[in-house]
Parts: sequence; C-alpha cells; structure tokens
Amino acid sequence: MVRVKIPATTANFGPGFDCLGASLGLYNYIDMEFSDAPKVYVKGEGVEEIPLDKTNLVYQAAAKVLKRANVNKDLKIVLENHIPLARGLGSSAACIVGGLMAANHLIGDIFENSELLKIATEMEGHPDNVVPAAFGGFCLSMIYENKIIYKTFPMPFWLKFVVCIPDFELKTEDARKILPEEINFKDAVFNISRTAMLVAAMAQGDLSNMDIFCQDRLHQPFRSQLIPGMEKILATVREKGAFAGFLSGSGPTVVCLTLRERADALGEHMVDIFSRAGIKSCYKVLSSDSEGVKFL
Repeated sequence: MVRVKIPATTANFGPGFDCLGASLGLYNYIDMEFSDAPKVYVKGEGVEEIPLDKTNLVYQAAAKVLKRANVNKDLKIVLENHIPLARGLGSSAACIVGGLMAANHLIGDIFENSELLKIATEMEGHPDNVVPAAFGGFCLSMIYENKIIYKTFPMPFWLKFVVCIPDFELKTEDARKILPEEINFKDAVFNISRTAMLVAAMAQGDLSNMDIFCQDRLHQPFRSQLIPGMEKILATVREKGAFAGFLSGSGPTVVCLTLRERADALGEHMVDIFSRAGIKSCYKVLSSDSEGVKFL
C-alpha cells in the first residue's frame, strides 16, 4: 500500500495570473493499493459530494498512470481530506497530483516527474496549482511547446498565510467565465511589473511594498462581483497588519500574508467583513509547505 500527503495551494498572488503559486501547510492524505474491484472511501471534506467510483478525480488520475504502464488492475483508494472543495485552495490539484504520484509509486516509479506533471497540467488545465502541490515552496510555472517549465524556491520561514474561507463554493470554470476576453495594454504592464517585483521580493524575503506588488487588474476586479466583501477585505487588511492580501486562485478564499502575532486579528477582521456582507466564513493560519507531495 502507498500513503501520500499532498498540500493545499494558493495561486496567482494577485497579479501572477496562472503562473504563480505556493504550497500551504494544509493536507489531504491518500491511501492506495490494488484491489479486486474499484473502491473509494472518503473522510473529511467533501464526504457528501465526492464520487465513490471510477469517476472520482483521484481514481481518474491514478487510472491514467496504470493505463500508460499497461497495468490492468483495479484500485482501493481511501481519502482523508482537509482541503475544502472549490474554495481556491487547490483541492482538485491535490487530487490529481496525489493520484498520479501514488499510482506511479505503487507500480515502482516507472514515470519521471516531468511526465506526471504534464498529465497533471492537462487534467487541471494550467500548472499554477499542480506545480506547488507536487514540489512545494513558491513556484513559477509556464507551458511552452507542450512542456511545463517551472522554478521553485522556499518562502520566508516566518511568513504566515491567513486564509479566510467563505462558506460557499466557486468553481474555477464559473470564475473564468466572468473574465474579459481582451485586456487594456496599460493593465498588462500594470500586472507584469507587479509580478516581477513580487517574485523578487519573495525570493529576497523582503515583503515591504508587498501590498503594491500584489495588486491586480486582470482577474480580481471581475471576480469580486462573485464574492461579496472581497473588495472591502483587500482594501483594509494592510491597516490591520497584513503585508498584502489577494484572492486565492479563482476564489472565493481570500489570503493575507503576515506575521504570526498579527494573524488571528487579521483572520477575525476578514470573517467580520464577510459576515457584514452576509457570508459565513472561517479562517485558518497556515505556514508554507516546502516539500510538496510526501510519501509516508
């Protein structure tokens, strides 16, 4: 039997649309072994909605590996989920990456990580969540001629992520439908400059001006229409002790970067703003994850 731990992820960091991501200290666990029939068991997040047959996303990912390896066997999969579904914290990326890597390990690590990453990106649609889920740290990724190119480096050890999770799902495809097909040239320059500065600041561990670097004009202004309270949160967290705030992936979770001693006050502030907008939410204070997928 194979057991793996896969981290949650946050993507974009504001301006780095579809190319920046990081792994967080919140985990799903997958137990996988061969079986006489397809079996899926779920504990924790999504227990009422996750399919328990071959249509399960973890099973689908694992089946792709077995098919490529010409292994015609069924699987028993037990999922222990702590990453909430459809909240912008990489739950689907964790399922895909975890399923691929667990199955590959089960058959003797036949495939290279690069091949698994390509499959994961094809399933997910973009690499910004699957790269940090697989490898940990702060990640930059892109697709070039059907190849995934990525760089990773560790985040400052003292940095905390306060994730405020609204009590409603926002599927990625819905959050993408609201985006414009064309953008203004000045808005493109606005985001490019901030993305470049953000990466340099994170690499150097200097988060001064990070609130400026996390500004965005390509997706957050449009997605705010789907997330009541988000704009107010992003406009006020700096004065409450955050280095910066941004929408996590396609949302609806909002993330703040801060120090541990300021984290709870920030979390309570975000919960309060969502509450005033009629949205129930909760917050978690998370550290960064530097390992990505880990076999236990």
